[in-house]
Amino acid sequence: MKELQDAVYNRIVELSEQGDQLAEKMKLDEAILKYQQALELLPEPIYLWEASTWLFAAIGDAYYLSEQYDRGLNAFLEAQKCPDALDNPFICMRIGECFYEIGNFEKAESYLLGAYMLDGKEVFLEEEPKYWNFLEKRIAKQPE
Repeated sequence: MKELQDAVYNRIVELSEQGDQLAEKMKLDEAILKYQQALELLPEPIYLWEASTWLFAAIGDAYYLSEQYDRGLNAFLEAQKCPDALDNPFICMRIGECFYEIGNFEKAESYLLGAYMLDGKEVFLEEEPKYWNFLEKRIAKQPE
């Protein structure tokens, strides 16, 4: 896989770190802008770069935390088009949580189960208990 030029990569990391610091302070709109600025630095097609995976995931997480679940879902689905995203339990879990919050419980179950299969119950430990409780009840109803 091709690598980004050092100057471009360093600027992307810098913007991403600024976004992370803003997100920690719950300045989520400002964080999203930093992540989007970083994404704009990636050469086309952006889906080929590992940085796109974590940038889309960071955008999705900021939207999720600001309860903009549709936008979060869209960002996480974009992340899934990027390198190493399909087997990322965090991305899978957040997609499931977004589907849960918008009321698509069938897809929520599918993605939450996927996150569980990738990383076990640990992926749910710092999340709202309602997601694990939902998944546990749905699994219990499955025929043997």
